[in-house]
Parts: sequence; structure tokens; C-alpha cells
Amino acid sequence: MISFPFPLLAFSGCCFDYGNAETDNNDDGLGTMEAVYFGNSTSTNRGAGSGPWVMADLEKGLWAGAEHVNPNNTPIHAEFVTAMVKGGSTGFALKAGDATQAGGLTTMWDGPRPQGYQPMKKQGALIMAIGGDNSDLSIGVFYEGVITAGA
Repeated sequence: MISFPFPLLAFSGCCFDYGNAETDNNDDGLGTMEAVYFGNSTSTNRGAGSGPWVMADLEKGLWAGAEHVNPNNTPIHAEFVTAMVKGGSTGFALKAGDATQAGGLTTMWDGPRPQGYQPMKKQGALIMAIGGDNSDLSIGVFYEGVITAGA
């Protein structure tokens, strides 16, 4: 599980990620990452509306769900956002909410990984504010984050 709160900014590029990535700064193929992204990039996939969305960067694409458009992944418009990607043995979940409000997070996706992303081949490096291939085409601010195993 990867979770963090950060201020709402318009990220249109890829990738402003936090999470598990490749150990060599290269794009090592499908399923070699599991990092959380928040922004409005539509370069590969998207949620409903015009964003920004919480998505998972699984390498070679940002995913709002298992299909190219997930209408259930709604934009988050808040000054500070809590975002989470939770990987499981056969799928992943995306959760998000206004970090300044009490209450639970909204589940944006909870289901299988996209075709070609199972099984995962995660390598264990941790990234913050870049893509797994060291791409830095987006900006933002992270305030804190957590990564857990076995959650």
C-alpha cells in the first residue's frame, strides 16, 4: 500500500509518482512498477471528466482502472489530497479523498490489473516525484508518504 497527501496542482505530464519502481532507472516493461500518481495526464489512460485523478503507474502507462477509461474514477478537487494504490496478488485498488476532511477514502478502482500486467515483476526501488524510468515531465509537492508490506 502506498499513500500520501499533497496539494492540488495541475500535473499534465508523466510522471509524478511515489512508490515501487525499477532499480535501474530504465523502463523494464509491463508490471515493473506500482506507484501512485495524481494529476490530469491523459497520455495513456484516464478517469471521468478532465481530472485530476488518482492513478497507478504500473510502467508503460498510468491506469485509472483496468481499461483505458474508468468512469468510476472521478476527479478529486481539494486543496490537499490523500491518494493510495494498494496492490494485491491479482489486482490493485485506488483510493482517494480530501485530506482536510474527516471520514474514509473513496474507492476509485478495486479489481484486476490491466491485460499484460499480471503477474507483477516489482523490483523494490522507491521513487518520489519521478517515473520509474527517471522521467520528470511533471511537477508537484509531496508532504509525506508511507509504503507498507502485507497490508
